[in-house]
Amino acid sequence: MDFSTTRRWWKLVSLAVVMLLVLAACSGGSDDAGTDAVERSFDSPVAEPPLGADEQLARDGGFEEAADAPSEDLAAPEGAGTGESVVAQIRQATRQIIFTADLTVAVTDVATSGSQAIDLIEDLGGFLFGQQSVGLPEPQSILVFKVDPDRFQEALERLGAIGEVRNQNVSADDVTDRIVDLESRIATAETSVDRLRELLRDADSVEAIAALEGQLLARETGLESMRGQLRTLQDRVALATITLTLTEALSRPQLDLAITAYPGHGDAGESCPGDGSVVVDEGDPVTVCFEITNVGDMPLTDFEIRDTVLEVETGDLLVVFGDPEGTLEPGQFLIMAAEIAPERTIRTETRVTAAPVNADGEVLENRRVSSTNAVFVQAIDPGGLPGFGDGLSTSVELVRQLGGLLVLAAGIVIPLLWIPLLVWLFLRWRRTREDDADIPADPDSPAPAPS
Repeated sequence: MDFSTTRRWWKLVSLAVVMLLVLAACSGGSDDAGTDAVERSFDSPVAEPPLGADEQLARDGGFEEAADAPSEDLAAPEGAGTGESVVAQIRQATRQIIFTADLTVAVTDVATSGSQAIDLIEDLGGFLFGQQSVGLPEPQSILVFKVDPDRFQEALERLGAIGEVRNQNVSADDVTDRIVDLESRIATAETSVDRLRELLRDADSVEAIAALEGQLLARETGLESMRGQLRTLQDRVALATITLTLTEALSRPQLDLAITAYPGHGDAGESCPGDGSVVVDEGDPVTVCFEITNVGDMPLTDFEIRDTVLEVETGDLLVVFGDPEGTLEPGQFLIMAAEIAPERTIRTETRVTAAPVNADGEVLENRRVSSTNAVFVQAIDPGGLPGFGDGLSTSVELVRQLGGLLVLAAGIVIPLLWIPLLVWLFLRWRRTREDDADIPADPDSPAPAPS
């Protein structure tokens, strides 16, 4: 082998060694890159290929932070290009509105009117979504309807025509921005979830898989929550909600009782009403006035008045104004009076009850209403020197008290009379024995025979 051949051989060997070293270095760099990729997946699983504007926002703050991006950016400002103007026009023409209404209607028959309301809504293509009914003493029915937004106003007009509208609240909530925002967040979240799933498929270690699965579960949970919110909003937009409350037009009977008094008798209560309370001498005449007012929305009849302190009832009272046996219409009142002569200070306890009458003239005994009130009548000692009448009444009172004491003493003594009688019988028997012992024996009497 000559020198030139040897030199060429060494060049080939050197080139082979260099190539082996380069291949080894590339292999080590590839392993390090794979390790770095898994490690980066723990902290930023969505940081792979180049991202768009929306995706970059999702990467920087996550899809939760993307919700804070103002949805108004979708609306094109004035003077924008042709494409942006079209977007603005479409958003303006396709606003997402939630229509709701609360309606209270007074009717004569709650059950019948409820069935009528359901038929009216079904004729408009709507349906009954929920119902809650309450019977006596105050019938009421709450019905929730769903109806097409295009028939919303017509439905309100038809329901209001069932009876007398007592209250109505209508609202329109524009949720366009909320829906657009949710749709944007959902799209961003879906992209993030897809990337996490790709990384999970490529993961080659237990630690990486566990970390990626935890993040994937959190992202999927948030995604399903946003999808649920979006469906709820879309359902509320698709169907307007009307809450109808039906009450009886004459369903709140009520009465009020006012009691006053004034000194004196003899005018049959013509001076009623009197003062709130009065002060008189003991035994002086006083007139107590009872003023009953129908403050409800139903006629009242069958009045019953009773005072346990004055010991009077309806038949004992003087009729000053009105007819206690007739019907008292809403807003009307009835005045009656009682004449008393109090011997002490009293506080009346008066209770009045009445039965309502429905539109057909039927008395509703099971819905009787009542009211209770009182008034003070202060009776004081007039003072001054006592007269013959005072002395006589005092003597009579003293005799009455003495008689009571005698009766009390007799009641105590009579049950104990057997005790002294028993003592007397015992003493007499003892004395008889002593007398028999003192009698001397007879000397002529024969001696007792020996035993």
